[in-house]
Formats: sequence, C-alpha cells, structure tokens
Amino acid sequence: MRELNRRSFLKVSGGIALLGVATYMGVAGCGMKETEKIKSASNQKTTLKLGYLPITDHLTLIALSRAAFSGVKVKAVKFASWPEIAESLKYGAIDAGFTLVPIGLELRQNGVPLKAVLLGHRNGSVITVKAGEEIQSLNDLRGKKVAIPSRFSTHNILIRKILAEKGIDALQVQLLELSPPEMVQALASGQIDAFIVAEPFGAQAELQKVGRVLMLSGEIWPDHICCVLNVREDFIEKGRDAIHELVNVLVDTGIFIENNPKEAAILSRDYLGQKPEVIEYVLTNPADRVTFHNLFPSREDFLATQLYMKEFNISTNTVDLDNYIDDSFARKAYNL
Repeated sequence: MRELNRRSFLKVSGGIALLGVATYMGVAGCGMKETEKIKSASNQKTTLKLGYLPITDHLTLIALSRAAFSGVKVKAVKFASWPEIAESLKYGAIDAGFTLVPIGLELRQNGVPLKAVLLGHRNGSVITVKAGEEIQSLNDLRGKKVAIPSRFSTHNILIRKILAEKGIDALQVQLLELSPPEMVQALASGQIDAFIVAEPFGAQAELQKVGRVLMLSGEIWPDHICCVLNVREDFIEKGRDAIHELVNVLVDTGIFIENNPKEAAILSRDYLGQKPEVIEYVLTNPADRVTFHNLFPSREDFLATQLYMKEFNISTNTVDLDNYIDDSFARKAYNL
C-alpha cells in the first residue's frame, strides 16, 4: 500500500519538486511510526507480580522457565516469611501470591480483596526432629520446642491434629513461630527440638544429618491442602485472560513435575535456591511426599481447613467461601 501511494504521488508530481517528495516521505514516516505504536501497544503483555517463598510447595513456579507466556509477563517476587508476603498482598505491592490457606482465609476475612484461584500443591510437609535417640515418637515431644512457620498455618493445624489424635495436650508442647529458612540451622544449633514445615527443609535436615523425619504430613491428613494462589480482585477485573493463562500453565507444570522429577529439580534452582538433588529427593522419597497433579481449589478442602482452625482455636472467623474461591480458572484448565 505504501509503494502504491508513492507511485501515485510521483505520477501526479511529474517526478519533480523534490521538496514535495520529501514532504510526502515525512508524512509516510509519521504513518509508519503511528502504525508501529499501535502494533507495539497490541503486543504489550500484562505484567503480574507473583509472590512466593523458596519452598517445594511453590515449585510450579518453574513454569516461568519452561513455558512461553503469550499474554502475561509474570515477575516472581521471593519472600523470606509468610507475614511479608501477606502484607504485600494486603497493600497491593504484589498482584498475586502463594500463601498458606489459613493466611488467605484471614486476609479475606479482614477485607483484603482476594480470590483463591488454584492450589499450590497437596501434602508436602514433615515433622522433623533433631538427630539422635532422644525423640523417637510423638510422645517424646512433650516439653520440647517445636517450630511452626505461622500461627495461621496448615502446619499449626497438622501438629495439633496429630497431637490430639495421640492424646497429647498441645499445651505440653512449646510451639513457637519461626521463618522456614531458619529452621534447619535452629535445629542444628539446639534452639529448637523439632519443626513442622514445608519441604525442602525436612529433606535438607535429613541429608545434612542434623535431623530426622518423624512423620510426613500426608500421614496426618492424606492429600491435605496447604498453599493457595491468591489473586487480588482488582487484577482479575483488568486481567482475567492473564489469570487464565497463568493457571493453565501452572496446572500443566504440576503434571510435568510429577512425570519429570529430575528435570523439575534442576529448574527449581533459580527459584528455590536449593541443590537439585535435595528437591529431587523430596519429589521421589516417597513419590507422594508432595503432589501437584490435583490443584483444583475445592470448597470442601477449604471448609475442612476452616473447621480445623475453629476446633484448635486458631481463628473463630467464618469466611464466605463461595465469595473467596473462584474455581472458574481451574475448571477451564482441567476441562471440567
């Protein structure tokens, strides 16, 4: 079209008046710039800041290294603790974030406009005790210091659940909050006697021979949920297609992880900062130590968590789950 216009112009001008040619080319140049601007604008991707912790629960983030996103640019933002990521979600410093389910429920109850769109994983935590013969069973935890990552954590539910089932009063155990990355060192130095937290810290303690896994979380509550992907409602309103794409890729990556644990472990290095052999150990010893094939956010799982929170006096709040959970993205990803 531009070449046809140029010929027509030269015919009319008789090939003279170089000034006229220059003027035409200037106009054409402006047209090209405007076209490029329009094209550039249409090619712009929505940017989404996604918060996470360097734990195996958030391993689906390797999707950023293996998938080509067409409509969204995901920026992974690493945090060291749950309170940090919760605050960032609350004040909009990030658009989305993986949080513990109890934290997501509390944020929603306190008016933070979030939607739960996908699970991070199932199972995936361990009760780890210090190396040696002192602690051989749950009964030996009486009077001991046991670290949990947060009062509002699935881990707080898990430890209280198993203690109750074994007839042990939780008041006989000193539960204290500690950031997950600090737990292995705290165990090695004797600051704590045990911890319950997401992997890879249990495996890390095992491989460093400073701790021993006493129980897998899946043995306490089979296929339990723990982390959830929360997205701020204001982002969903303007970027629904971006969330669809993100959820699709995360679901696909969950299946990839289970089928390719070694490759997934290698890709994890940029996000978790752990040696690949540690992550591979978590993914294979045993295979259901943590799972990623079913990330659908079912109401029943969230309700069970909420009921346990009330039972163990973690929170008395009741969240309207129908308004908190948006499973439409997961339904589409799983073709449900």
